[in-house]
Amino acid sequence: MTPGAPVVKAKAFVRAPRKGPRRNWFVYIAECANGAFYTGITCDVVRRMEQHNSGRGAKYTRAFGPVKLVWLERSRGGQSAALKREALVRRLPRAQKARLIGR
Repeated sequence: MTPGAPVVKAKAFVRAPRKGPRRNWFVYIAECANGAFYTGITCDVVRRMEQHNSGRGAKYTRAFGPVKLVWLERSRGGQSAALKREALVRRLPRAQKARLIGR
């Protein structure tokens, strides 16, 4: 996802089939209302953002929501590869995350 690109146009791309062996996994960074970055993975980005913003998402985003999707990356592998990339992105300092999302 390029910085500043509207997320709405990506809906068809990020909606995942409910079942099946070939699902796309995504690593994402969401910005919370307090300015903090939350990093996660999902195979359905639209559904996950709806969960975060309705209070059914992660505990952190329930406390500091609503969230806005600011960065999205499609994982080249399956869920395992997405989890590894998420762990790497989470460990980045805030300044490096800001550069990653284009700020």
